[in-house]
Amino acid sequence: MVPVAVVRQPGVKVQMLSKNTTGGTDYIVTRITMAPGTSTGWHYHPGEVFGYIAEGTMTHYAAVADSAEGCAVDGVYPPGAPIKEGTGPGCIHLGRNEGTVSLVMEIVYINPAGAPLAVAVPGPANCRFSDSAVT
Repeated sequence: MVPVAVVRQPGVKVQMLSKNTTGGTDYIVTRITMAPGTSTGWHYHPGEVFGYIAEGTMTHYAAVADSAEGCAVDGVYPPGAPIKEGTGPGCIHLGRNEGTVSLVMEIVYINPAGAPLAVAVPGPANCRFSDSAVT
């Protein structure tokens, strides 16, 4: 799978709150706001990702290679819920706001210095969500 350029989805706002580079590692804090009906697009992270849901609910989908559907819900995160996402191209996923209010997430990325926060990839074959942009 060849990564495509990272592009922002309409209705998704990313606010950089802080960034610090120490010893070859970037520590980045963001606030991501997603309008109802939007998604992050299919992607993976080159570094570690930790966060929590401040408002709204996120439905998290994972690519599932041996599934006829190609993807499956692997978590639903309500306000106050912590979230940790996997690292690398073996952990392709998509976050969606399937609710009626904005989804607000506070996210910490721990990345190799200079790496992107996320790498966009095509959606899994047969998955009902083909969103390919990423935040």
